[in-house]
Amino acid sequence: MANAYAAMLWMFLEAPVAPQKAAPYLARAQQATKAGVTPREPQVIAATQAWVHNDIPKLLEICDQIMMDHPRDMAVLKLAQYHLFNLGDAAGMLRMALKALPEAEDIAYAHGMIAFGYEQCHLLDRAETAARHAMSLQHDDAWAHHAIAHVMLTQGRVAEGAKFMESVAETRGGLNSFMRSHNWWHLALFYLSLGQHDDVRTAYDTHVWGLAKEYSQDQVGATSLLARMEFVGVDVGARWGDVADHVALRGADTVSPFLTLQYLYALARTGHSEANDLMQAIEARAVDENQHDHVAWRDVALPAAIGIIAHAHGNWDAAINNLSRAFPRMAECGGSHAQRDLFEQIHLDALVRDGRASSAQQVLEMRHTYDPEGVPLNLMLGEVYAKSGLPTLAEEARARAARTLAAQHR
Repeated sequence: MANAYAAMLWMFLEAPVAPQKAAPYLARAQQATKAGVTPREPQVIAATQAWVHNDIPKLLEICDQIMMDHPRDMAVLKLAQYHLFNLGDAAGMLRMALKALPEAEDIAYAHGMIAFGYEQCHLLDRAETAARHAMSLQHDDAWAHHAIAHVMLTQGRVAEGAKFMESVAETRGGLNSFMRSHNWWHLALFYLSLGQHDDVRTAYDTHVWGLAKEYSQDQVGATSLLARMEFVGVDVGARWGDVADHVALRGADTVSPFLTLQYLYALARTGHSEANDLMQAIEARAVDENQHDHVAWRDVALPAAIGIIAHAHGNWDAAINNLSRAFPRMAECGGSHAQRDLFEQIHLDALVRDGRASSAQQVLEMRHTYDPEGVPLNLMLGEVYAKSGLPTLAEEARARAARTLAAQHR
């Protein structure tokens, strides 16, 4: 089991070299089964082997069986939910997490994963209840904090969300780089909505970028936050260079469509020639019918990638058209609702830059329903309504932004 878990940890590296790194540990785990093992051990080893061979459907089938027999196995539950998340299967995430009950009723982490499953299914009240229960069992459960941040962001409880995430910030010190940086990333999103530019930059410099610069999740978190900062007018200075230089070292990394699209944005945004190589790798994945996620690459990731490159080149029409093709099925590439919102913001930026005020108004008002007092959103609405010849609505939007900023100084 120790060797199987070591192989899993290498696979969580989310890099092309991961299967090679995992192989010797997997081989030792398989060799050890000859000496006599428990019934669960070969199952865990088989799940790991399926992952190394990119047979994710097989992996999930094995995890499902393990959870039926061992519902307190949080490692396997996390493994399964991670892959269901990457496939965009929100209902599967929830179904798998609920398998832990009632046997794992006393484990906070189980309720945190249940909470995230509920949140991704848009069952927000149930998600918050589950996350609050997890915190009642273990106050510093970072995955429960994460689920609550998702709920509050989706419900437009921005000021409350910022206060909540600040209130548990001291619990993040011992977390791995992803969990620490990602929960700070969520807090930074609240700061962005509140118009707190200095706080966003501080969060980025102190907690989002710099913990593990070579790691996939830290790279996409930094990429995503920098892009969002720029879209709302935050001065990011020279911060892009270090992120893109580290992303460039990944080469043609197509381990995950969700991650790859963000790598591509960082490279294209900074004019790295490696963007061309990565685009060619995406095109190759889109025609590789031997992979389980072939359709997601062909029908979703490829047009999204074309749109991202077009945006970097200032070809707004191509960016809008290609991203629009991908949007209805973006969940198939993985990532959460909050994370995939990056691609919608790229699309929105193209609409605004292309002078499509009417189309931008439609997008912004839909976003306004879940971020009603957001400073950048209302400022953009003010600009769009002014360009549309609707000065009263423009002034109302600007007034909302001003109220949010004023409330922070009371």
